[in-house]
Amino acid sequence: MRSRLKHVTGRGQVLVPGGSFRMGSVDFYPEERPVKDVMVGELWVDEHPDTNAEFGRFVKDTGHITIAERAPDPRDFPGADPDLIVPGSQVFTGTSGPVPLDDWTHWWSWVPGADWRHPYGPGSTLHGLELHPVVHVGWEDAAAYAAWAGARLPTEAEWEHAARGSLGDATYAWGDEMRAGGKTMANTWQGHFPYENLWPPHLARTSPIRTFPANGYGLYDVTGNVWEWTATAWIDDHDAVHAEPSPSCCVPTGTVSEQDRFVTKGGSHLCAPEYCHRYRPAARQGHGARDTTNHVGFRCVRDPD
Repeated sequence: MRSRLKHVTGRGQVLVPGGSFRMGSVDFYPEERPVKDVMVGELWVDEHPDTNAEFGRFVKDTGHITIAERAPDPRDFPGADPDLIVPGSQVFTGTSGPVPLDDWTHWWSWVPGADWRHPYGPGSTLHGLELHPVVHVGWEDAAAYAAWAGARLPTEAEWEHAARGSLGDATYAWGDEMRAGGKTMANTWQGHFPYENLWPPHLARTSPIRTFPANGYGLYDVTGNVWEWTATAWIDDHDAVHAEPSPSCCVPTGTVSEQDRFVTKGGSHLCAPEYCHRYRPAARQGHGARDTTNHVGFRCVRDPD
């Protein structure tokens, strides 16, 4: 069916047809259950995650200051070291050897001065990363960008439907085999996590958009590369899933707090089979709205006129 799909594009987006699909999976993680039949409408979806170049135009036009560029409110972190209550973000650092995989603090570090312009901390730049997905953006940053672009963030159901690329219950966005035809189909961790990454340097972190094949709807990086924000508040399973109404826009209607969590989808370049087999359309994760990292980005959607 994929070869017969006609990709209708415009304004950097692909028109994804609406319809009913089976959301979730019973084969991997508990939060992906139960599988639900969900209906979504036709939708324009960004062809790829929004890039540093695109986010830079938004910042230049609006003067937006991201979450990572602001000092946290000390009241939200009682007892924290005052020297760490400064602008910054979480940055992945590979370990020198095997470590227990049930403690993420082995490979994540709070880095003062890390933000979307400095993805690996002070001294790092966006040189050569213009076409990589923007990272170190919180949910509010993504929502503000979407509103500026005349778009919104997708609901979890909309995102998953688009990521499946017409392949129904297939495990991956390209089919049921991890390496379709022997090819690596997405930017996921290659080697032993978190100490051995076999990618060449230009792919060892985020990768440029369109590096890997598009799915059946013509969408790139729907799995791997970066996790993507959705408009859906986190719940632990699919029991409450329903046909969510499409929000008219994605500017927060109330105050988003440090405690709020939203669904992120798609996995990232840090997902490995033994640690995070989440480079699949059904995979989902709850992420703190203001927990910025160098492996979370977003893409926008737009309702048909």
